[in-house]
Amino acid sequence: MRVLIVEDEERLAETIARGLRREGIAVDLAYDGLAAREKLAVSEYDVVVLDRNLPGVHGDDVCRELAQQAERPRILMLTAARDVGDRVDGLNLGADDYLGKPFAFVELVARLRALSRRGGRSLPTVMTHGDLELDPAGHTVRRGSLTIELTRKEFAVLEVLLSSEGVVSAEELLERAWDENTNPFTNVIRVTIMTLRRKLGDPQPIETVTGVGYRLCDR
Repeated sequence: MRVLIVEDEERLAETIARGLRREGIAVDLAYDGLAAREKLAVSEYDVVVLDRNLPGVHGDDVCRELAQQAERPRILMLTAARDVGDRVDGLNLGADDYLGKPFAFVELVARLRALSRRGGRSLPTVMTHGDLELDPAGHTVRRGSLTIELTRKEFAVLEVLLSSEGVVSAEELLERAWDENTNPFTNVIRVTIMTLRRKLGDPQPIETVTGVGYRLCDR
């Protein structure tokens, strides 16, 4: 999952980003509405965590613009305004969910995962492929009776493969599992796939489609 946090309180934004990255979520940051517009124009996100009272371009305007797009990320309004009227206003602007400050971090993570499942085709809470099982909420991977320890990025790559139909290109993996600070010319995808394959063992569930990308084997 890739998330854009739009929050003008920089310390809060960075704290949220650190916590989400520990959950294996790719995170980009924007500290005002104008920066959010620029990032949304060049990158694809599963969810946007959007503060309402932003400098430059108001969060309501960013939300309204996103809501008018045919294909868009889910929007989670995050704001200090907690009364019913404010929640209704945010949802009427096109937000998919609303969370008031202060909030419990575990609730934020749960809401983000729920929103990401609502984007595109419906995904199960626990993803499976043959004897392979991935639980995004519990951050666990099992193959048969064996629990497999993965790094955050290995977990994120496997989650993308399990949630996709068909072949996933290296560019798409980079877009969905890493953030904007990753060098697009790095060999990080190849190395991550290599270590992931080694940990998953045989029979190997990930196959390379030469010149195209990666997919889960049918067997």
